[in-house]
Amino acid sequence: MSDTLDSIWRRDRRRVLATLIRLLGDFDLAEEALHDAFLAATQTWPQDGVPANPAAWLISAGRFRAIDKLRRRARFTAAAAELALTLSDSTDDTARPDDPLRLIFTCCHPALSPEAQVALTLRTLCGLTTEEIARAFLVRTPTIAQRITRAKARLKDDRVPYDVPEPGEMPARLDPVLRVIYLMFNEGYSAHAGPDLLRADLSDQAIALGRDLLALLPDAEVMGLVALMLLTRARQAARQDAEGAIVLLADQDRSLWDRGLIAEGSALVERAFATRQIGPYTLQAAIAALHSAAATADQTDWAEILALYTVLLRAAPSPVVALNRAVALAMVQGPAPALALIAPLAQGPLESYAPAHAAQAEMLERLDRRAEAASAFRKALALSAQEPEQRHILRRIAALEGTTARPDARAPDEGG
Repeated sequence: MSDTLDSIWRRDRRRVLATLIRLLGDFDLAEEALHDAFLAATQTWPQDGVPANPAAWLISAGRFRAIDKLRRRARFTAAAAELALTLSDSTDDTARPDDPLRLIFTCCHPALSPEAQVALTLRTLCGLTTEEIARAFLVRTPTIAQRITRAKARLKDDRVPYDVPEPGEMPARLDPVLRVIYLMFNEGYSAHAGPDLLRADLSDQAIALGRDLLALLPDAEVMGLVALMLLTRARQAARQDAEGAIVLLADQDRSLWDRGLIAEGSALVERAFATRQIGPYTLQAAIAALHSAAATADQTDWAEILALYTVLLRAAPSPVVALNRAVALAMVQGPAPALALIAPLAQGPLESYAPAHAAQAEMLERLDRRAEAASAFRKALALSAQEPEQRHILRRIAALEGTTARPDARAPDEGG
């Protein structure tokens, strides 16, 4: 039964919470109701069996337990008494298909700062702990906790409607939603910390949200984001070996790539480019499509990928984009010019970013500067909080300090 409950928690938690927030109108009360409902399930389901619709059961159980909690508070506050009465009179326990979209648009409301939008969404929709969010963004845990608390209070005080914006309002509300969906996908595809490389439930939920958003708004950048997630998700089965170790993009067994997702993602890239409104997500998706189109690593069109990264760096300049462009440059012009670009990034804006030091190590190794490469890998190791990544880096250090040399033209896991 515990395995069943764990599976339902991973599959239905976000949908149940999104519906409870809509029904109860209060983030904290809904989160309490969610946990109360799952606690009730652990007590009831072993005797009565798992219901035919677990999510509906949990929503109903959560709502009734919230009503009970409000009734107990009613003796102290009139507001609790009024809300308990309103909820008691309602018979609506139905989950709506757009509840998760309602939640993400609410979490990304313009009343909140970008930092608060991200923190609140990752906490509610992704279910990440405050500590996990803090580690991901290199911020102190109390700071993240304060952001989340203030964000909830702001939404409540401003009476922000829990709804999907009208079509005319949606374009102006789109950018933070796309950013948070992509952050959610990335945390699922390559977790920032912990024993597991992948959290497939998060990446799949992000794709589902992206598809729902695309159905509402066939915008080019929505197409680009969904395409990017699909093309990246298509490689998931090849990213680890049988022992759980990371497999770099160049070494992946491409027969394991999901050709259905690649076809769907590539078609969306073409649709997005046809609009001639090409943004950063569409450019990244085009890069992912080029990787997916190569039958072997050696057949990758690195010159075209470099050109796309050059455009992307102009359209959306950032240190991480500059790093990825440098990796592509190494595959076209060799490691020396790439190292000249990577070194100042690793010593400057990306000093705390493990992949920057790993990329620097790759270039140093290709230049046969093995001691310096091992040192750079150690810096990456010190910054990594993800166990599969740590094991991979330790293997690289051991290879450098032993007798095993890697091939001279191996690309780091750029785009992988």
